Amino acid sequence: MNVMIAIDTPGDLFLAPGNSFSVVIVGGGAAGITVAAQLLKRRRDLRIAVIEPSETHSYQPGWTLVGAGVFTRAETERREASVMPKGVTWLKQAAKLFHPELNWVELADGSVVGYDHLVVCPGLQLDWGKIEGLAEALGSNGVCSNYAARHAEYTWECIQAFRGGTALFTQPPMPIKCAGAPQKIMYLASDHFRKNGRLSVADIEFNLAGDVLFGVPAFVPPLQQAVDGYGIKLNFKHTLKAVDGPAKKAVFSVVGPDGAVTEIVRPFDMIHVTPPQSAPDFIKASPLANEAGWIAVDPATLRHTKFANVFGLGDAAGTTNAKTAAAVRLQAPVVADGVLAAMDGKVSTARYDGYGSCPLTTAYGKVVLAEFIYGGRVTPSFPFDPRVPRTSAWLLKTKLLPFMYWRLMLRGNTFDIKHRERPLAVAR
Repeated sequence: MNVMIAIDTPGDLFLAPGNSFSVVIVGGGAAGITVAAQLLKRRRDLRIAVIEPSETHSYQPGWTLVGAGVFTRAETERREASVMPKGVTWLKQAAKLFHPELNWVELADGSVVGYDHLVVCPGLQLDWGKIEGLAEALGSNGVCSNYAARHAEYTWECIQAFRGGTALFTQPPMPIKCAGAPQKIMYLASDHFRKNGRLSVADIEFNLAGDVLFGVPAFVPPLQQAVDGYGIKLNFKHTLKAVDGPAKKAVFSVVGPDGAVTEIVRPFDMIHVTPPQSAPDFIKASPLANEAGWIAVDPATLRHTKFANVFGLGDAAGTTNAKTAAAVRLQAPVVADGVLAAMDGKVSTARYDGYGSCPLTTAYGKVVLAEFIYGGRVTPSFPFDPRVPRTSAWLLKTKLLPFMYWRLMLRGNTFDIKHRERPLAVAR
């Protein structure tokens, strides 16, 4: 029933007649659109609202390939209106505050939207400002990043223009979206340098805040082989703190073997920066957040740990899986099933096992297809050794996965090439 209600809060919020929905989804990215489409496929009469301010929808896994000159930016983008499921009410503004005790979401303009069930999936936040000078430096003087569509094209310009010198690549503390992306572009750049006779005059360094090359140990050997093959220098426990574009200098804080922290300055001819990342500020400040600021959900059911009619998925969810589109593909049906079961007074049996996939591009035409679940357990979908770089996996990444995203996933089709844990042969 739609009623007008006032509460004693700053600004006196009102729930206007007709402004309440069966399901409200915060976020119109991969997660939000997929859940909305799956819900409507199973129950056409649902009143669903999607809160999303952006007019553009991006296929974010394609940004690495934009930076490597394989895709154009236009190939990774569609109008948001074109992917919004028919029958959904699109609220074209940002969410501001949550009032879960009242089943309301407050929007940026001060209006309030009511819901029976809430799905929260706004993505994560790129904290460019945490690196001094980065926001001003991006897009010139060899400072580039694939972590935003508007900057990815400049990465390709930097790679093409490189004639030798120092090429720096950075990775901040975890968690970040697609943990393999910072090194994917490094390998593609190195391969391009090699094919154009510039690898011998390139000093390539990978500066990681962590102390391992990749979080799933099974895939470290093939990545280390790529590092060695390109002559890349690994600098662990190096966190980028500042960038001076005109001077072409980067400042890193370095944790030494004794735990002491020092600062070093490195000159560069090009630098690819992966920015620090966190949950969106409005999530951190909300009653939906856990202690780390992410949406507090059960890792298997993706249902909120406190509010039974709230679900969370995607990059903002407080789960330990890799933050990838592949994860969303298997999270979405769990959330859709959970919402519908809750509507019917039932308990869903659908569970998410932490699946994530990271197609690690080690060269043009070669990909290590890393697939794993909670606990870093390797769960391949195909009967070959996933640690071996393969052309077939490159075709999967560049051809099949984009098709599946635009034509199947966002249209609410559920699909999964069954992944399963199996022992791997001793790596050669």
